[in-house]
Amino acid sequence: MRQSLRQAPAGARDTFLDVVRATAILAVIGQHWLMPVLSYDHGTLATGNALTTPGWWALTWLSQVMPMVFFAGGAANLLSLRRAASTRDWLSTRLKRLLIPVLPLFAVWLLAPDLLRDLGAPEQPVQIAGAIAGQLLWFLAVYLITVAATPLMLAAHRRWGLGVPLALTGLAVIVDIGRFEVFGPLGYANAVFVWLAVHQLGFHYVEGRLATLSRRGAAGLAVAGFGVTALAVAFGPYPGSMIGMPGAPVSNMSPPTAVLMSLAAGQIGFWLALKPTLTTLAERPAVAAVLRWSGPRFMSLYLWHMPALVVVAGVAVLGFGYTTPEPGSADWFAVAPVWVVAAAVVLAGLLKAFGRFETRPSPGGAVATGQLAAATVLASGGLLGLAAHGFTAPAHGGSLSGPLPWVALVLAALLLVSKPVRVAVRG
Repeated sequence: MRQSLRQAPAGARDTFLDVVRATAILAVIGQHWLMPVLSYDHGTLATGNALTTPGWWALTWLSQVMPMVFFAGGAANLLSLRRAASTRDWLSTRLKRLLIPVLPLFAVWLLAPDLLRDLGAPEQPVQIAGAIAGQLLWFLAVYLITVAATPLMLAAHRRWGLGVPLALTGLAVIVDIGRFEVFGPLGYANAVFVWLAVHQLGFHYVEGRLATLSRRGAAGLAVAGFGVTALAVAFGPYPGSMIGMPGAPVSNMSPPTAVLMSLAAGQIGFWLALKPTLTTLAERPAVAAVLRWSGPRFMSLYLWHMPALVVVAGVAVLGFGYTTPEPGSADWFAVAPVWVVAAAVVLAGLLKAFGRFETRPSPGGAVATGQLAAATVLASGGLLGLAAHGFTAPAHGGSLSGPLPWVALVLAALLLVSKPVRVAVRG
């Protein structure tokens, strides 16, 4: 019997998207907490990656969930835009909702490096801690761009349909050719092309054929997506791991490669095939309660899970001399749950202190289009600067050599979207 994967009625909350987003953030957190291989000796922190264990790269084909994050984000953005009073109001509210939770992270990490030095922490671990706290801001920088582009991309979707993500995928392939054959840094253009294409597929879940795929059709999409990914890895220049590995000459994530598009197709098909099961599971009271709690805190969970890891690693490794067991060994599997629980306890405390910045309603108000465009550019630039350079300035460098200039760009962007002006708004 053909089982349809149809959408919930208009206006109803889509529990499938809630499950995808919640599972994705849990996968991100779990992977980041379990990846580090740490040891400390005479003021130097050595870091490795557990996923370099032979064969473990295959796990990244499902654990690398950024394609699902952008897919679910595209669907959620379209749904919320349809309910908005105006495009300008929607954009200003969305930008504020994404940027305000970053403020407490800035406040903590502008002070934390000097405090750690005063407590006697060696310089090299302090530099690593500041880099870790900032590096994941790349996602927010790119996601801001996809949010700002949503009204234009929605118009393109309604005119050209699947032609839009196909064209973006073609551009991503061209960029990869240029990256591998001519000029390596050209690959960073795919941070726009790849993630915009995956975000666009979210529109096709809300308004398109993905909404009506049968379970068999979804499974076929999964097989095709993962199959193309396997061929690209076997015969192309792409590594098997879907995350960057230490010492690897090529990373599929930094910058992103076109192979992430076939991976996205495989993952979307996989999740859609599970949709009937997942939506039934989401109706259970315990699961529904988790979804209600996590939904308004996705950004806070993302922003603070690495600082939680920094706290646990600092205490365990620098304080007590803990060394990560060999990944895959019995000791590693025995310690992993304790490590995760310790980080989760710290994360819970951080969320209690700082989660209110995200859950508090953002004030509305129409903002001029020029302000919104300038705010997007400033915020994305500032967040990318922090992702690249981290929060730790050189010990003897000036204030401008550290995070302050990048933080100032983000604050300027937030100021722009927080000052409504009188404009004529058409709904």
